[in-house]
This record gives sequence, structure tokens and C-alpha cells, in this order.
Amino acid sequence: MAVGKYSRVDGRKSWNCCSTTSLVVFVAFCLIGVWMLMSTVVPIQNQGSSSEETVDEVKRQTITDKNLKQVEDSLGELSETVTKEDENGSDLQSESHSDIKNDQNIEDGSVNTTEEKQEELVSREGSEEKTEPESDNGGEGNQQEKLVEERSDEKPETKEETKMGEINDQEASSGDGESNSEAGKTEVEESSGTKTSVEETSDEVKQEEEATGQNEKEKVEKDQEESDTSSKTEGQETTAETEQGPTEVIESQNAKETQQSLSEEHKSRHDERKWKVCDVTAGPDYIPCLDNWGSIRKLPSTGHYEHRERHCPDEASTCLVPLPEGYKRPIQWPTSREKIWYHNVPHTKLAAVKGHQNWVKVTGEYLTFPGGGTQFKNGALHYIDFIQKSLPDIAWGKRSRVILDVGCGVASFGGFLFERDVLAMSFAPKDEHEAQVQFALERGIPAISAVMGTKRLPYPSSVFDLIHCARCRVPWHIEGGKLLLELNRVLRPGGYFVWSATPVYQKLPDDVAIWKAMSKLTKSMCWDLVVIKNDTLNGVAAAIYRKPSTNECYNERPHNDPPLCSESDDPNAGWNVTLEACMHKVPEGVLDRGSQWPLQWPSRLQKPPYWLKSQLDVNGKSAPEDFVSDYNHWKKVVSETYLNGMGINWSTVRNVMDMRAVYGGFAAALKDLKVWVMNVVPVDSRDTLPIIYECGFIGIYHDWCESFSTYPRSYDLLHADHLFSVLKKRCSLVAAIAEVDRILRPEGKLIVWDNAETLNEIEGLAKSLQWNIRFTYSKDNEGLLCIQKTFWRPADKEKILSAIA
Repeated sequence: MAVGKYSRVDGRKSWNCCSTTSLVVFVAFCLIGVWMLMSTVVPIQNQGSSSEETVDEVKRQTITDKNLKQVEDSLGELSETVTKEDENGSDLQSESHSDIKNDQNIEDGSVNTTEEKQEELVSREGSEEKTEPESDNGGEGNQQEKLVEERSDEKPETKEETKMGEINDQEASSGDGESNSEAGKTEVEESSGTKTSVEETSDEVKQEEEATGQNEKEKVEKDQEESDTSSKTEGQETTAETEQGPTEVIESQNAKETQQSLSEEHKSRHDERKWKVCDVTAGPDYIPCLDNWGSIRKLPSTGHYEHRERHCPDEASTCLVPLPEGYKRPIQWPTSREKIWYHNVPHTKLAAVKGHQNWVKVTGEYLTFPGGGTQFKNGALHYIDFIQKSLPDIAWGKRSRVILDVGCGVASFGGFLFERDVLAMSFAPKDEHEAQVQFALERGIPAISAVMGTKRLPYPSSVFDLIHCARCRVPWHIEGGKLLLELNRVLRPGGYFVWSATPVYQKLPDDVAIWKAMSKLTKSMCWDLVVIKNDTLNGVAAAIYRKPSTNECYNERPHNDPPLCSESDDPNAGWNVTLEACMHKVPEGVLDRGSQWPLQWPSRLQKPPYWLKSQLDVNGKSAPEDFVSDYNHWKKVVSETYLNGMGINWSTVRNVMDMRAVYGGFAAALKDLKVWVMNVVPVDSRDTLPIIYECGFIGIYHDWCESFSTYPRSYDLLHADHLFSVLKKRCSLVAAIAEVDRILRPEGKLIVWDNAETLNEIEGLAKSLQWNIRFTYSKDNEGLLCIQKTFWRPADKEKILSAIA
């Protein structure tokens, strides 16, 4: 044995003493080295991957902080899993990677932190006093590392891909561990030379190492099984691994597995759905509740326009409306106000009938709109200014903010009122004036298909600041003035009715008779005829009436005709209510809605209505507090998430619908954009539509178990806040999504907030529709989903017998 070079320490010690001491010290160092190598076999094989996982975690956290902080705040807590795609469908996360990779300080800090944790783990495993719970914690820690690694991937994987990736990672890690172990053994053998006692000791160490290695292998396998279970969790489900303890992860696993199993069952069922195109007479213009010829043919009479009213089929439609041949992306606002693509609304009858009045013209591949109308052939803006000059108190955009345009035609009046900061709710029937409302919506102007027939309009009472009728062809004077009394119901006390029809200025016998009847009726209704003015440029005149703001006139009438409505009659009931020829008294109490005129726009936008103080508490808050909270919430969500974090090009968005509006906070948050919002208050929700109008926005009542009164391809963006989870308890979710597909334009977006189960069902249906999943977010049992409709239509057809004329 060659030990001479270690024997000489100093001249005072003997050779034997030095030799013995040196040998003991050498053997001790060898044993310590082998023991340390043995103890670190398993940690070493994971150290590289741990460092990578930490770097990935830093990347993921940076992306989360950059793009999703606002989403976290909207739910009140942090930490979730997000998949986001840009306009081309690729992950937005990748855009941040180059910046993160260049940030060497962050990466180094992360790796150092991991190494410190690794050393701590080594010391725990090397301790003879190590307990069983500590071993379990180590397993849970490995599970957490795998969860981080899975969610830091750039693109979502399928279950099979994820599982194979985990197996490959495990095999690679095991291979590294074996290589490190072999290298460690070689170093021990080389440093120990040929001494027999060291070789024997090494054999013993090898046995211990093999036994320990086997235990570690079993531990890794156990951890892998736990990790496999964790990997089944839905990709969009949030797990706050950086904030939760390992025990919390394990405790929530069973609940997540159950929820995920149910969600996967729903999603799988919807993924396999086979859609068909509607084979109907209306073709690309199909409106199920207005094109139900099976019911229309059975009507006993059509004298009150019953055939233009809603007649929904017994079973909601689940087919898809076809696209017109040659359909393309709509022209953007404000250019769309002047022209649209002909092939998007390929109808020319109205151009032939009304072209001389400058309604619409065919110009090559476009339909153009000169901005005229029957009563304003020389342009809507001149006519709008003429009305205000006739009565300056109208004050467009200040006192008069939300108005109703009856018999709107192609809605040029409402389209140009945007320049005066006025929102017009325009409506006209689906009649021989082919596609007039469809023209309006394609131009980017608010409108619905409706008629004044036998039912109340779908609005609450006393909400419109002004109502306009320019030769709207409504017989106001017949049957006790039933139709004009319906306008009286929805007109705000002190509001104006502008009527520029021929009886106002022509002297033909029929016009004279109608004028006399209208004069008698309006007087008995206590309406004041404020002014009649002539528009010499257009050769028309307008009569402007004012609704009373007190009950004094009603109480002094010599005859109760028209009669006052019974006290049990709810003036706000506007959904499927039969018309009656009666009037409701004007509210006069200090806190009664309608007793005071709203603040001028835009002051009325953010301030809770004065009468909201008398409302009951909502969710533990007073109604005014709830109003302010709702406004602040949506202002934050829109500014920080919708505008910047979802990849939506808002320059392509014009027509927006809030499918479940509450106070109109979502619409208020969008007020500075070139959009308008149709606020829909479902009939089974709390009635907050009067509040929305009070704030200066428009809206409507609707039952989402039925089709909406609009043409297909009407809206660029639909917004649904916890609508579908409630709706599916009453009716078919499949039919509801088919209706969403009908009214949403190709490339339009649907944004949904709802519970995880409902979001999974909607996502499954969206995939079966070939829609693009743009954004997903979930935490606990709540989440956010943004999906985009495509141009896809199925090949198969489904004939709807009730829709065949």
C-alpha cells in the first residue's frame, strides 16, 4: 500500500503513528463521501428538472402578472391557470418568453432558491431521526413541482400527450440519476486505490446504496402515481401552488376529480354533437319566433298585425342558420352607416320602392344609404336639427338621451343621432319593407323587429325621454287610442312625442279626419300640443306633444275616457302582456320613479337614481351601494381585461349585447368606445331595466328560452354573466347556444362568466361548432371563457316544417 506521501506530518511523530492516523482519516473521508453520494442520488436526478421547473414557474408568473392581474382581482383572489390566444390563434404566453429568458437575474435567483431547497431536502433525508410525515411531504412537494411543470407548457396538450410527456420525463430523470450514481462510484474507487479495507467498506456502502436506491425508486413511483392523478385535472382549472400548502393540494384532489369527471362527461357529449343547417323558407334571414308559419296560418285574424308578432315554436330550434352566398366581414363603423356589402343583406326591393326617398340604393357591390327617409329626403341631420330648433327644450344629448323610434325604416334617424350623443331604440316589423331592420343592424344602428299590435312593447314604463314617429303608418287614433296609450306608458312624464306624419300638414280628407281624431285623443290623454313647425326644405311639418308630469289634469277630466288602469295593473310589466286601452297615473311621490327628470347626460351615467334609495337591500348592500359596486366592477374588468388582456380588436366591434344586464355597468364601462350595447334583462331576473334607462342606456326584456327578435348575424360581441347556468335549469342549453350562433356574426366573440360545469359544456358545444377558444380562466368553481365564431356551416340540412311558408 503506497501511503508514504501522507506519512510525514512532522519530525516528532513516529512512522507507525503517522501511518495509522492517516489511514483512519482517509477511510473516514471515503465513508463520508460515499454516504453523501448515496444520500443525494434521488435529489440529484431531479435537480436539473427542478431548476427548469422553477424557471418555467417564473415565466408563468410573469405572464400572469402581466396579462391576468385584472381577472384575478375580479374574483377577489389570485393564482389560476390561463390559456390565451391571439388573433391568429397562437398562445399569447409565448410573446413574453423572450423577455423572461433575457432576465438572467430572475432566472439565477430562481435556480439558487431551488438549490437551497435541495440542500435542505438532502439534510432531511440524511437525518436518522427522519419521520414518516416528512417523507410524505417530500412526495407532495414532488407532486407540486409536476403540477407547476404541467401548467407552464406553452400550449395545452391532450390527455395522451400529457401522460406520455410525464412518462418520458420520468425515464429521463431516472437515467440521469443512474449516470450520476455510476460516476460517484467511479470516483470513490479511484480515490480509494487498492486497499482491501476500503474495498470492503465500499461493498457495504454499495449494499446500503442499493437498498436506499430501491426505497427512493419506490418513492418516486409513488409520487409519479400521485402526479398522474393530478395531471387529469382540467387544463383551465386554477391551482395556487405557490400559495397553497401541499396538504391543501391533496385535500382538494378528490373534489376536483369528481368535478372534472362530470365536466368531461358533459364536454364529451357536446363535442360529439352533429349540427345541421336550417332548411326554412326564410333561409339566411330566419327568425324562429317571427317565421313560425305553422302558428301564423292558424291565427283567427291578422287585423291587428298578429301575424307580425312573436309566435315561438313549441320546441326551440337547434339548427344553424345558413350564411348568404358571398357573405364577408361587415364594413366597420362609421363607414358602415353609409354603405354595406350587398351580399351580406342581398335584398333590393326596398331600394326599388324607397330609393327616391334616399332610404337605400344599390351601388355596385354595395348597398348605400344617403341618410334620407320618407320625411327627411334631404338627410337625417337637417331633420334632427329642425326638431330641436322647433323646441329647444328637447336638447339632444343632454335632456333627451334615450329615445324610441317607431317604424324606423332603415334607422337613418337613429344612426345620425349618435352625432348628437343620443341613443335611439329603433323598431319596425318584419314585413313587406324587406329587411329594413336587418339593414339597420348591418349598418351598426340599434334596432329590433317588433310591431305595435296586440301586445305591450318589451320595455318598462316611463323610460323614454322622447318618442318619434315619422310617417310610421301606425293608426294611433283607432280603438280608443290603444296604441297611443302604449306609447304613453313607456314615455317618461314630461317627455315629448314627435309626430311628423301627413295628417299634421296635409289637407286630404283622410288626413284631416285623422288629425281631428288625434287632437281629440291627445287632449283626453292630457297631452299638451306644444308646437307645430314646418320643415320647408323637406316639405313636411312636425307636431310635438308633451306628456303631463302631474295627475292634476287626469283628476279634472269631465269624462274618464280613456280610463285609468286599475291599481293592480303593473305598468312595468312588458313581456307578453296584452294591450289595454287605459292610462296609468303619473308618479308624484318624492322617491317615486318618474316623479323627477333624470340628470342631464352624462351626469346621469354614474350616479345612482334618486329613487333607488327606496329599493330593498341587495346581497347585503343597499341598492345605491350595489349600483356603485357594479359600475366599479365592470369598469375595472373592461379596462384591464377586455380591452387589453383578451386579444379582441375593438375597432371591429360595433353591435354589443349584454345578455344578462343588471345595472348597465358593462355598457357604462364601454361608453368611450364606438359601440352601442343592447342591455337584456331576462324575464326571470330581478327587474333592473328601469335603472338602465335612467342611466342613459337602452335595453329590453327577453326570455332566453326563445329566440331574440333580431335577424341572424346582428351582433359583433355577446356578453353573458352567469346566464347559462340559470337558463339551463329551464330550457335547453343546446338551443340557447344555437341562438347565440344565429345572432352572432362570423368572427364575433362570446364572453361568458359562469360556473366551471357550465363553461365546460359551452366549450364543448363551441368546439362542435368549430369555434375558436380564445381565452379560458377558472378558479375554484367559477371561470371566464371567450370564444370566437367562425364561418363554418355543416353540410347536412334539417327541414323545419313549422318554418315553411
